[in-house]
Amino acid sequence: MNKKAYYILEDGTEFEGTIFGHVGETIGEAVFNTSMSGYQEVLTDPSYRGQIVAMTYPMIGNYGINEEDVESSKVQVAGFVVKEYCKHHSNFRATSSLDEYLKKEKITAIEGIDTRKLTRHIRNKGAMRAGIFLSREGALEKLKSSPNMEGLDLASEVSCDKKYTFGEKSGEKINIAVYDFGVKTNILRLLNKSGFNITVYPAKTPLKEAIDDGAKGIFLSNGPGDPDAVEYAKKLVQDIAAEKIPCFGICLGHQLLSLGLGGSTYKLKFGHRGGNQPVKNLSSGSVEITSQNHGFSVDMASLEGNSDIEITHINLNDNTVEGIKHKTLPIFSVQYHPEAAPGPNDSTYLFGQFRELVERSI
Repeated sequence: MNKKAYYILEDGTEFEGTIFGHVGETIGEAVFNTSMSGYQEVLTDPSYRGQIVAMTYPMIGNYGINEEDVESSKVQVAGFVVKEYCKHHSNFRATSSLDEYLKKEKITAIEGIDTRKLTRHIRNKGAMRAGIFLSREGALEKLKSSPNMEGLDLASEVSCDKKYTFGEKSGEKINIAVYDFGVKTNILRLLNKSGFNITVYPAKTPLKEAIDDGAKGIFLSNGPGDPDAVEYAKKLVQDIAAEKIPCFGICLGHQLLSLGLGGSTYKLKFGHRGGNQPVKNLSSGSVEITSQNHGFSVDMASLEGNSDIEITHINLNDNTVEGIKHKTLPIFSVQYHPEAAPGPNDSTYLFGQFRELVERSI
């Protein structure tokens, strides 16, 4: 039996639809993703913690869910919004339907929403608090009493509780430390494939512990929330710079590196989320089509006065900062996701670039 539900934004905008997945109510930040596939990777990406994700592609669920294409151990989104849920999936790798998966993970989703209208509204008005509700009564009051994304340290919520190793260790590989602010599994796969022995550390681990364990390079992962609220990471970045140890950051890791090196960040109006963002490499002049998922950006003006930092990549849609490097230290980062999952693989060369940087420092 279809159960009526409402997707309500904090400015009072309402959409009526039908519940699928877990029958309940949920609140989060309203965002949209423009990827045509990869909904399972989106659902399990820790960078979506605290967000209700609307997919702009009109039919979702057609290839079901499998046990391999996950980016963390559970569904991370606060809720899920689609135009049409495909009730009959077809794929030889599928082990369950999307509906069954969301029920198991206790995640509420809504279908029958005009996602084109919703996306235009978010683009015009900006990301805002929203909720999936079974009743309109009291919904706006619940939204207005819920926290805003700005000022939230969500990285500490999704980080691992204790350090662990990923992949098989080898004497021919180089030891690195991955700081987990919400790391995606495909990042770990590609780092391992690039020739690294990987130990993953909780976000608040002192750098000395990683170095004492034999780390020759540091990786700062993606993650959710406001980078400015992850205050403990600024000290980590300053220690990395003082030790002159090679470091590579992706997404939140890029923002944290920038903050630790003297830059600042700000909240984007509606963020970049999808698998089709054009990024220009300022060194080569080439353009990469990239996968992205972020609601905050590094302030270009805060870096332009820093003689130690070079901006290496920019977003061709809005000219925001997409990559930086330190001019004298072995430190670089990108705002986008070279590991894709979902999205194009134009930027996987960056993992090899990190490997070369670490090798030169040994």
